[in-house]
Amino acid sequence: MTAATSDFLRAVSERGFLHQCTDEAGLDEALGKSPISAYIGFDCTADSLHVGSLVPIMLLRLLQRHGHKPIVLMGGGTTRVGDPSGKEETRQLLDDAQIASNMEGVRRVFERFLSFGDGPSDAIMVDNADWLLGLNYIDFLREFGRHFSVNRMLGFDSVKMRLEREQNLSFLEFNYMILQAYDFLELARRFDCSLQMGGSDQWGNIVSGVDLARRMDERALFGLTSPLITTASGAKMGKTAQGAVWLNEERLSALDYWQYWRNTEDADVGRFLRLFTDIELDEILRLEKLQGSEINEAKKTLATEATALCRGREQAEAALETARQTFEEGETAEGLPCFSIPRGELESGLPAFEILCRTELATSNGEARRLIKGGGARVNDQVMASETQAVSLDDVSDDGVIKISAGKKRHALICVED
Repeated sequence: MTAATSDFLRAVSERGFLHQCTDEAGLDEALGKSPISAYIGFDCTADSLHVGSLVPIMLLRLLQRHGHKPIVLMGGGTTRVGDPSGKEETRQLLDDAQIASNMEGVRRVFERFLSFGDGPSDAIMVDNADWLLGLNYIDFLREFGRHFSVNRMLGFDSVKMRLEREQNLSFLEFNYMILQAYDFLELARRFDCSLQMGGSDQWGNIVSGVDLARRMDERALFGLTSPLITTASGAKMGKTAQGAVWLNEERLSALDYWQYWRNTEDADVGRFLRLFTDIELDEILRLEKLQGSEINEAKKTLATEATALCRGREQAEAALETARQTFEEGETAEGLPCFSIPRGELESGLPAFEILCRTELATSNGEARRLIKGGGARVNDQVMASETQAVSLDDVSDDGVIKISAGKKRHALICVED
């Protein structure tokens, strides 16, 4: 196809969001005629989204920045079923109270990234429980189920992968595709929504919705997917040795969030600047050309801008300053994670390997011992001499804390608890 003429679709392509589109020429034409409404669905399986959900969130943000209307669909209904897409096993079923609690946590994420209101390009948030929970099963099967081919559904990757690996796929999960397709039709009818977006693992579900609207209402809808993002080394986005990189500040401090982006691999800097910040492309081109130690400046820019979007500019700048003091000046700075240890335990001293576990810089005693033996663990910037070295009140600095480090980039403070 020729280059896109609509600003949004061109930006989607230039910034690396485009993977597949059901009708790229038709969507480009529709985008050029007038503002459209587009949605992405988010199930409520946890009380926060993590970095793995940032691509769809940034895609909605990009849509709004180009004058179109984002619809955030909360999966109050579909969470009760569980999406099998990209999953190797059945999700744990949550009760209504847990889903409601999770939804409140997930809602807060979007307030940072989108502008909500009643204007033509203001985002809206809706819950598919509003229409799914009241469906009559027999009537739904008669009216909508007849439009779905089981043969075709078995061919979609989300189903085929589980079957080929002989992993259980419950009938409950098998219905998810039908419910998501119905969501698209319902949003088209209620809000004139003409575009569904999502990750590439959602392709089968999205195509099913486009097909259902054509069969039921003779309505032309569009689907667009973005690639599933992995790092240059092949790791999945949003996962680290310390766990998920959560978007809500109750789950992860702004400093740890900033540090996650600061640790981006060199080969990923330009790509992540395009996907996860609002920085203009000309500036990104300059930043990604930096070589050697200068690439660290690009990483700091990525970390600060990504953190500003998720946690606010003030917290992003504070994280940058904390990191500068701690990593560049060697000072003990405020803002590092602080772990309280009773004074009585520190009077007699605790072995170094235990201290690393207590401050969550190691996940096990074995990992802590290996880190110390390799010379990668420090107390107050001094290499730990042995795994049984005592960390005690004698190590408390003038600031009243003990600084513990694992490698060059991970640090924590011990605060004495009286």
